[in-house]
Amino acid sequence: MMGIPNLPDDNVPLGESEDDNIVIKTVGTPKEFNFIPKEHWDIGESTGIIDFTRGVKVAKSRFAALKGIGARLERALINYFLDFNRERGFEEWYVPFMANSNTLRGTGQLPKFEDDLFKIEGEDLYLIPTAEVSLTNLFNDEIVPQNELPMLLTSYTPCFRKEAGSAGRDTRGIIRQHQFDKVEMVAITKQEQSEEVFKKMVECASDLLTSLELPHQVVQLCTGDLGFSAATTIDLEVWLPGQGQYREISSISNTRDFQARRAKIRYKDGKKNMLCHTLNGSSLAVGRTLVAIIENNQNEDGSITVPSVLQKYM
Repeated sequence: MMGIPNLPDDNVPLGESEDDNIVIKTVGTPKEFNFIPKEHWDIGESTGIIDFTRGVKVAKSRFAALKGIGARLERALINYFLDFNRERGFEEWYVPFMANSNTLRGTGQLPKFEDDLFKIEGEDLYLIPTAEVSLTNLFNDEIVPQNELPMLLTSYTPCFRKEAGSAGRDTRGIIRQHQFDKVEMVAITKQEQSEEVFKKMVECASDLLTSLELPHQVVQLCTGDLGFSAATTIDLEVWLPGQGQYREISSISNTRDFQARRAKIRYKDGKKNMLCHTLNGSSLAVGRTLVAIIENNQNEDGSITVPSVLQKYM
């Protein structure tokens, strides 16, 4: 039973793969360059802000090191994302970067996706693949006071994934790494609140991209591309001129009561215990935002223009 995924909502389009996803709308217009735009790994190496060779030397493939302005831009993005989310009503948390097996079962990473997790030898601990795990399970096996719902949470964490099923995909650059930074949104709601909160979370992440002047599209995932725990998911895909295509930068899901059932997260409605609804979403994947800024704001002389909203953080 623990290996059976969530049931898709009735309005989720039927499909077999990402090719059957539906673009709901496009936000912003891709910039026209008077030169051929480069991909982020070429810009990163020419400016010296991304060091792929030393990242691999320290760890292994799919690791990179950021240097100087690159490292400062990563930190600026994290601070800006947290401030932006806090202004939208999300309470900031700082959570453990490791989680036990009960926690990972609660949000659906175990038992199905154990091969993609980094296990701590000799401990009932794993490195977290996303802050969704820690934030949601803060309330594992609790009855949350009804008057505290909805709870909106945000946190920065590094994320660790073996990328077990991604052989040969995105082997260059920092799109798909074993370690990456992310600022996450999580919501715990009453059952009748989750649809409204879902829309709010999509809007928050989209507005964040707009504030960075990054063109993106809003995409409804079909049944064949839906994640294990999700009942419905909206992806935000950012335009990367170096690649000439939109790439996922945020995935926002309403899991309904699927995770709350596994994690025993409840609230009292009168005398009756009700299962909460839980939601999660990237706001945003920091490394992919860094990539998008580098590619969209590149200049012909090789320099990169920092978005105005980030300049005070630099």
